[in-house]
Order: sequence, then C-alpha cells, then structure tokens
Amino acid sequence: MRTHTAKRESIIDAAANVFCREGFSGANIDLIAAEAGVSRQTVYNHHGDKENLLSAVVAEITERCNARSFAVLGTFPDHPENLEADLVAFAIRLNKSCICDRDGKFLRKLIQTEGERNPQLFAGWRKDGPGKIWSALAARFARLAFSGHLDIDDPDAAARQFLALINADLQLPMMLGEQLSEEQLNASATNAVRTFLRAFGRRADTSAPETAKVSA
Repeated sequence: MRTHTAKRESIIDAAANVFCREGFSGANIDLIAAEAGVSRQTVYNHHGDKENLLSAVVAEITERCNARSFAVLGTFPDHPENLEADLVAFAIRLNKSCICDRDGKFLRKLIQTEGERNPQLFAGWRKDGPGKIWSALAARFARLAFSGHLDIDDPDAAARQFLALINADLQLPMMLGEQLSEEQLNASATNAVRTFLRAFGRRADTSAPETAKVSA
C-alpha cells in the first residue's frame, strides 16, 4: 500500500501532466485521479478543488526546481582557473538540471498556458522561484567581481542577464518540444558566456602613462 506522501506525489505529477497536456479548462479531477492511480475522493481530500490543485502543482514543482538549482549553484566557480570554460560548464549544468528537465518543462508550459489567466499565482512563482535563484547567483557574481574576475556594477542585473543569455538559444526549440542535443546545450552555453564576458569581463587598463615633458 502506498504511503500518504507517495499518493501526494503521484497526484502532483499526474496533475502537472494533465494540466500541461489538456490545459486547465480541459483537465478534470477524474482524469487526474486515474493517471495518479487514486480515487477522485483522494484528490479532493488532498487539495479540495482544481484551482487549489493547480496552486499545489506550481508550488511543489517550484520547490523541486529550487532544490536542484541550489545544488547546482553549489558548484559555481568561485575560484575559477579558466573563467570562460568554468562558467560554460556551470551554465550547462544549470540548464540540464533546472531548465531542460521534466519539472522545468512543466513549469514553462503552465506559465505559457495559465499565466495570463492566473497572474497572481505566477507572481508568487516568480518571487519564490526565479527571484531566489537570481539573488543567490547575484551574490556569487558579486564575489567574482570583488576578487577581480569580473567588472560588475549591478550584480542583480548581471545574474538576470546571465540566466536570460543561457536560455536564449534554447527557448524556441523547447517551446516546440524538441529534445535538445548535447551540441545545442554546449553551443548555447558557450555563446551565452562569451556574450556575458564581453559585457562584464574585467577590462584591461589601457590608459597610457603620462610622459614627462622635456624642455628644450
């Protein structure tokens, strides 16, 4: 017999799958219960109604994504030997673990299909999901700037732009349901990091020293 936690997880996973496939209006509790392998009453007992279930799905998947994101942030190159190569490897890990995985796809689809209908729900997601990741990444970029590896005035903006850049080449393929290849992930991360470093890389001191005037 499955535990309470196992049933809860199966309901969340089934609901995420059904909401993404059928849309909120097309989804129903009977279908979700069938995919979860539980009774419709069990779904109601856990979540009450479809609106509450959608909120629970977004909250649960956001929490899962955050856990993976912070695990990857723990591998951030605080003391890089080769800044470009180390940031490229970090970007690939972040995309693989937090953006291109199953939960990341669920969130992306739900935001695309339900964000306009339920902006308050996804305002909470933005604060509790990306907002926390931006802040943590900004602190790491600030440390790289302090140690002389980067030239950054606004670490928060740099963090947001880094995340936007590493996704830039992947958004359309992911929206179309493509299975991303290693080559696509590597190329996207490399292009993103090179662009990022052109904006925030440490500038060389090109000022010429003053020459002493020689009086005739």
